[in-house]
Amino acid sequence: MRRSLLSFALLAACAALPAAAHNHGGDAKPAAAPAAAAEAPAVDAALAAAIAGDWRTPGNVARDRFRNPAETLTFFGLKPSMTVIEVSPGSAAWWTEILAPWIKQGGGSYIAAVTDPARTTSDRAREYFTGDNAKLRERLAAAPTQFDGVTLVEIDPGAPVYGAPGSADAVLTFRNLHGWMRNGVADEQMAAFFAVLKPGGVLGLEQHRAAADVPLDKINGYVSEAQVIALAEAAGFALEARSEINANPKDDRDHPNGVWTLPPSLNVPEGEDRATYEAIGESDRMTLRFRKPAA
Repeated sequence: MRRSLLSFALLAACAALPAAAHNHGGDAKPAAAPAAAAEAPAVDAALAAAIAGDWRTPGNVARDRFRNPAETLTFFGLKPSMTVIEVSPGSAAWWTEILAPWIKQGGGSYIAAVTDPARTTSDRAREYFTGDNAKLRERLAAAPTQFDGVTLVEIDPGAPVYGAPGSADAVLTFRNLHGWMRNGVADEQMAAFFAVLKPGGVLGLEQHRAAADVPLDKINGYVSEAQVIALAEAAGFALEARSEINANPKDDRDHPNGVWTLPPSLNVPEGEDRATYEAIGESDRMTLRFRKPAA
C-alpha cells in the first residue's frame, strides 16, 4: 500500500479535535461547542485499500498528503454500506476514485451530483460544465470494475434537488461553498442537502478557511468557519464536530490570485516564483461534520 494502514489509523485517531478548541473564522460569538469523540475510530481496511488502489491517477495520488483522504472520510463517520452523495466531484474524480469502489464493495450507493449545463445561466458556464461532465463520464467508463456502481445525476444549480427526501445517509461537499456563496445560491444548496438526508444523516464539509468573515463580493476562495456554520445552522443542521485534519499553518491566505495561487491551480502572476507557493502547499481548510437532527 502507498501508506501503511497503521499510519492511517494513528493519524485518524488524532484528527477529531474538540470543537471548542478551534474557533477559526473571526467569530464574534464562538459557536457552542458540540460534542466530539475523544478518539476517532480506526480507518476501515477496505477504505485504506481503495486509497492504495492502482486505478487511481498519479496526479490524484500525489495530492494525498494535502487532502488526507483516510483521515477525512473517517472523521465524517462514513461507512461503505451508506448511500453517499458527493456534490460536484469534478472531472478529475479525486474523491470518486476512492469513494466509488469502497462503497461498491460495502453494498452502499455512491451518487455523483454534477451541474446540469442546460440549467446554467451563461454560455461560459454551459460550455464549462458540458466539457467537465463529459470528462467525468469518460473517466468512469475507463474503469468499469471500479466505477460501474456510480449513479451520476445532473442538478439544477439554482434550484437543486439531490434525490427523494430522506434518501441519503451522507452528503459530502469539498471546497465548493465559496462559489455558491459568491453566486448567491448557498442557502438553496444547504436546504437541498438537508432535504435529501435521512434524519440523523451527515453533512461532511471541507472548505478553504479565512481568518475572518469575508464579504460576498470579496470572496477569493476563502470564507470563515463562522459564515459556513451560520449557513448550515440556518438550514437546520447541528454542528457536531470540527477537525484540523486539513489545516495548513503555512497558508496566510494573502495571495495575489486568491486560493487559486496555491497548488494545485498555481495561478501565479507573471514574474513571481512558483516555488514560493509550492512550498506553502494546498490551502488551510476547515473540516466540519454536521448532523441532521434525528427528530
